[in-house]
Amino acid sequence: MTLRGTRLAFSASLLTVAAALSAPALAQDAAQDSASDQAAEAPVDTKEIIVTGSLIQRPNNTAVSPIVSVSETALKETGQVNLQDALNQFPSFTTAGNANTGGQGTGGRASVNLHGLGTNRNLVLLDGKRLPLSDINGNVDINILPDSIMGGVDVITGGASAIYGSDAISGVVNFKTLRAFDGVRVDMQNSISEKGDGYKFNGSLAFGSGFAQDRGHVIAAFSYAKQDSINGSSRDFFFDKTPSSFIGTGTFVPSATNAPTVDALTGVFGGYGISGLPGNVNLLNLGFNNDGTLFTQTGARNYKGANGTNGYLVVGSNVRMPVGQQVDFANGLERKTAFMKADYDLTPSLTAYGQFMYVDLTVKTASGGSLTQFGTLTSVPVSNPFIPQDLRTILASRPNPNAPFTWNGRYVGVPYKNWDENYTVQQYMAGVKGDIASGWSFDLWGAYDQSVHDQQLNDAVVKSRVQTLLNAADGGASICAGGFNPFGDANARSLSQACVDYITKTAFSQEKLQQTQAQLQVNGKLFDLGAGPAQIALVAGYRKNTFRYTPDSDLRTQNIEAVIASQPASGRISVKEFAAQVDVPLLADKPFVRELGIGGAIRYSDYSVTGGVTSYELDARWKPVDQILLRGSYQRAVRAPNIGELFSPQTGTQLVIGTPPGALGDPCDVRSTARTGANGAQVAALCVAQGIPQAAISSYTFPTTATGQLVSGNTNLTPERADTYNIGLVINSPAQSGLFADLTLSVDYYNIAVKNVISTVPGLTVLSKCFNLDGSNPSYDKNNLYCGLLVRDAGGQLTTVATPYLNLGSVKTDGVEAQLNWTVPARFLGDESGRLFLNEAIGWLHSYKLQLLPGAATLDYTGISNGAAGVSSLPPRATPKWKALTSFGYRSDAATLGMRWRYQSAMKDTTSVLTPATAQVGVGAYSLWDLFGSVKVAKSFELRAGVNNLFDRGLPFVSSSQNGTDVALYDPVGRSFYMGFKANF
Repeated sequence: MTLRGTRLAFSASLLTVAAALSAPALAQDAAQDSASDQAAEAPVDTKEIIVTGSLIQRPNNTAVSPIVSVSETALKETGQVNLQDALNQFPSFTTAGNANTGGQGTGGRASVNLHGLGTNRNLVLLDGKRLPLSDINGNVDINILPDSIMGGVDVITGGASAIYGSDAISGVVNFKTLRAFDGVRVDMQNSISEKGDGYKFNGSLAFGSGFAQDRGHVIAAFSYAKQDSINGSSRDFFFDKTPSSFIGTGTFVPSATNAPTVDALTGVFGGYGISGLPGNVNLLNLGFNNDGTLFTQTGARNYKGANGTNGYLVVGSNVRMPVGQQVDFANGLERKTAFMKADYDLTPSLTAYGQFMYVDLTVKTASGGSLTQFGTLTSVPVSNPFIPQDLRTILASRPNPNAPFTWNGRYVGVPYKNWDENYTVQQYMAGVKGDIASGWSFDLWGAYDQSVHDQQLNDAVVKSRVQTLLNAADGGASICAGGFNPFGDANARSLSQACVDYITKTAFSQEKLQQTQAQLQVNGKLFDLGAGPAQIALVAGYRKNTFRYTPDSDLRTQNIEAVIASQPASGRISVKEFAAQVDVPLLADKPFVRELGIGGAIRYSDYSVTGGVTSYELDARWKPVDQILLRGSYQRAVRAPNIGELFSPQTGTQLVIGTPPGALGDPCDVRSTARTGANGAQVAALCVAQGIPQAAISSYTFPTTATGQLVSGNTNLTPERADTYNIGLVINSPAQSGLFADLTLSVDYYNIAVKNVISTVPGLTVLSKCFNLDGSNPSYDKNNLYCGLLVRDAGGQLTTVATPYLNLGSVKTDGVEAQLNWTVPARFLGDESGRLFLNEAIGWLHSYKLQLLPGAATLDYTGISNGAAGVSSLPPRATPKWKALTSFGYRSDAATLGMRWRYQSAMKDTTSVLTPATAQVGVGAYSLWDLFGSVKVAKSFELRAGVNNLFDRGLPFVSSSQNGTDVALYDPVGRSFYMGFKANF
């Protein structure tokens, strides 16, 4: 294919991501782009040209915003089943939600995150229109997209609120379907890891046809995808990760206010031949061996159980059960989609069109065995018949020997808690478009969509039923066969099926979101200064979003073990919008001015809750010669609070705090740097003031790596405002022939500053500020604002950290993205169409700075690994200074063979920002190599295959992550293989 002459015609943009993934060409005139992708396949209708990032078709369809375009071929050559896994390889994107994220009922959503500014600060579109929301936080799950007819993806890497409305602060991702085609398309792909797991399948079937003498066109597409889950026990890396103190043997947890005597414990352990116990042994948790004897969980004194087998591991002389062996680090997924769209020319100047989408997506997540955590803890009365005799001796030495006691444990006799999450999505759209008069046209459309998230928690342990068995005089034997004996691993695992059925349930919760949209757009030509007509676009629109959340009754009352309570809620917001965009070509075909133009846009949005806001944009473009384009733009972008940020109920999630001293942990933990540092005495006093008993403070430890986090909405929020700048240069080689005839380079600088950021207060920040780790509470006052967000139970254990949505500080980021596309004829290899290609996409992050609170110091998160971050957190999970994607190889009309190199530079750990005096080890540079190829067996049949992670690169250690790595960002599967085919009839 010839790239000369028209290479700047469509995008005048960055190189295509297709190039970066070894697709054959730059994004060009939309007609040429589609034609190249579909050559020798089905005929494609090219009468309509859409330029992402503009309401106006500019001269030569030049885009002034940096646009990365991904072709269908490029997506297929990644070997990925899911679109987000393909996109996340590029420098513009920070890994967000994918098949390896979630858990605890939030798994499997696939989201995209531009420049690390959050998944709800970039707008996701399908053919230029908003998609159904997947959650109340404004995220779109791109699993719902009809990949069987996906024609490509355009990515605007800069603000676009004036063009598209709220959420487009960091950019826009526009997925484009084929406009029309005649025939049948079939595509299938299988992949599997070298270890024989992680199987993935994706198959699709699409039909397209014209009718009524080509006045109408219809496309119907269907797809099915499936991927198997992968458990941590199948990878050695996770063998010792997340060593939890909630263990299957069960442990007696002494009360500091009703502790047994040291003499009693010395006597019992003396009978085992154990001496030299620590002076605070009466405050240590005691575990139960299978023979009825006791052991100290801390120090593992007299421990007779498994070590390195059966889920147990002695870590630092402490008995633990690593959760890394229990969880699924890759979620199982099954997806079915149906998509149909049609258009019909009512008259030569009037077209009616419609679209329908249906998605049935089920994601399965597993997060390990249930444990005795959150809410009111269950307790054991001294009348319980299963209490071991040695423990009875110790209990009798307490000041109140008849008081019930608290126990900790992991329900090893019950299947791992797991979620089946079903997402059912429907969207209906209809519209009419046509000509009003010469040079003027309109497009009027409306849409309704609904997303229903049915959440099914399987094998949920019900606290009240466990307590009933523990209270029973016969240990529950009269209620279910054998009763419930939590003392010792063998007893716990021998729980009868009748008792499993009694203490567990399937908990059902539902989230329902609805969106109604209507929009009228009018385009027209105004005047001509001699360089082309000045154009205007006028838009009026309305959008309403509603949601309702209904949790399971036991989840609502915190009656389920190890899952934080959620409350029912509902809400509604609506917006009326008016927008205008103008484009004025100033000069054309003059010396040193092949094209010069300016443009601008303004949008006013009136929100039902937060009121009116205005966003605007100015841009300019200049081509001194055909081969060079300079462009720049400024945007005042706006993001109004979404329905979740406004109305979210107090909802529980998990906050990873880690285990000290390697991580922050609970600052009251005796192992934490807060307790062992110079101000340890003040920290201890604050801990006692918060509710840790004075008798326990000297030995207090937090038993696991995570606690509860309570997130809640706030109707007093105000919109975010952002200033974004883009300056870019695109160069096409002027050479007519030779080695550099097909060489294109683009370089773009972006600068995005967001003020009044809407976010939850980071949980780790709450802990740091309460305990003065950053100087925020020098008097160690328990009434400090952040200390008021912490809740401890009667024993002093940290149960929840409240993190409400607030307008916080600001986030600023800037950097450069450069892309290179170079092809050289390779006829010497025997094929006239053969070419060698080199495609490079590079991102350089100059800075990423975050101000957590108004007036607070600005923290530099440039080059930081933050493994504990959520999918939309600020800061994100990684901000490497350098990120690159390189592909090279050979391509002809008949075959392709190439390699791809994915690179990310080294990063410091997030503790270097939060607690620099005790910063943990960072993450080294990370590289992956892939091999891909394809061959055309016939004109309409193509085979493709490849190897991802060719050299089987292992997982890096991530200090800030509770499982020791980041399975969303780094490849946890290892070397994998894929093979697929595409056929057109």
